[in-house]
Amino acid sequence: MLNLDELKFDEKGLIPAVVVDAESRKVLTVAYMNRESLEISMKEGTTCFWSRSRQELWRKGETSGNRQHIVSITADCDRDALTVLVKKDGPACHTGADSCFNDLVYENEELTPFSLEGLMELIRGRKIEKKEGSYTTYLFEKGIDKILKKVGEECTEVIIAGKADDKAETVYEISDLVYHVMVLMIEMGISLEDIHNELASRHVIDHKVKQEKMTK
Repeated sequence: MLNLDELKFDEKGLIPAVVVDAESRKVLTVAYMNRESLEISMKEGTTCFWSRSRQELWRKGETSGNRQHIVSITADCDRDALTVLVKKDGPACHTGADSCFNDLVYENEELTPFSLEGLMELIRGRKIEKKEGSYTTYLFEKGIDKILKKVGEECTEVIIAGKADDKAETVYEISDLVYHVMVLMIEMGISLEDIHNELASRHVIDHKVKQEKMTK
């Protein structure tokens, strides 16, 4: 375990802290810590920073309730920067966004890996921008009844493909179903994190049930 004396704070006594979501691994924000705020963070288990604008300690979530529970703090090889892995109670950005990093400057589409998060953002964009000729925009314009109808239809297609024991077709139909479910999620304001948290809670319950059965 690294001693705090080995960290290199700058001439103002600060060290940059890159805050990362422990579950999505998404960068949430970049803030600064001095030795006192770092010690408070480690003692309390939640992030505490040094506000350069207000020149005072700042406990994240103190007024908003959007606290960040620290999983780990790691220094880089030069020991002059930190990554802080956290589990968050709410949005990291003061704008209400999940992360402070949302304004794309450059993207190489050929090298950008596919992700469910990226697909969700694309679907959300079609709801906001209303791109002409977009099937996704069409679904949003038709509304919840049309979206639910498509989800029902795709469920049926998955059942038919699965019953036929056709793996390739089942994969294809499940993909269609997932897409339409994600459209439904955006329409209803449901996030991937909401689903993740629900499944995680069920995992805990299931684990407890297994333990209880083993002790009987």
